[in-house]
Amino acid sequence: MTQHVDLDGLLEFALDATFQAGRLTLGYFLRGIEVERKSDSSPVTAADRGAEQLLRAAIRARFPADGVLGEEYGHESGSSGLTWIIDPIDGTKSFTHGVPIYGCLLALVNEAHEPLVGVAHFPALNETVYARKGGGAFWNGRRARVSSVSKLADAVALCSDLNNWGERADSWERIVQATTFQRTWGDSYGYALVATGRAEIMIDGWMAIWDSAAFGVILPEAGGTFTDWQGASRIDGGEGFATNGALYEAARALITPR
Repeated sequence: MTQHVDLDGLLEFALDATFQAGRLTLGYFLRGIEVERKSDSSPVTAADRGAEQLLRAAIRARFPADGVLGEEYGHESGSSGLTWIIDPIDGTKSFTHGVPIYGCLLALVNEAHEPLVGVAHFPALNETVYARKGGGAFWNGRRARVSSVSKLADAVALCSDLNNWGERADSWERIVQATTFQRTWGDSYGYALVATGRAEIMIDGWMAIWDSAAFGVILPEAGGTFTDWQGASRIDGGEGFATNGALYEAARALITPR
């Protein structure tokens, strides 16, 4: 069973660990790194693997009773009731093409998959957005807040991929028609932009739990929302929908649940 935990101390650990992982990835960035393909055809590099190995080693050394779930090396169970969730490089395609909006993501969740701590570190941009439950969200040391935009016509809408909507392409098209402008500043950086008031809506038709976990605490602590398309506050729904809160109902009315 999960006992009382020092969330401030855990957040401090997560910040340091993701910084170290990010510094490792920068050693490969813009260096013509070799790209391999996993069984699902998604790209992976030595930087992905090395960053996750670094994070796993740090967690095992500091919190040996905690579980770990990562994109590259799977799940290791623990006895504490807490699990660290790792995405060593979120946005590997951006990373391998020299685009600096990739992120190193680390989150801590309890048995109910409720995020307690979340860090999204963008090493090539020198930006970090982070939060712990009940403690507010922060962006490079200053308080992070969503925007106060209250009209869809004034909203910036983001997504990760224009070509992966399938039968739900009409959902994105409705958002396009309703908002002021749209960009594919996607993957984790799009969610960070919403959390820091630089965009109002971010939507993905497919997300793994390691893509979502950190934002399950960052966005609510910044005053926004992070849900699945049905409106459930969860990180394991297989999709992502973030807003500044003020536009949640209006934006969700435009999308078609699975």
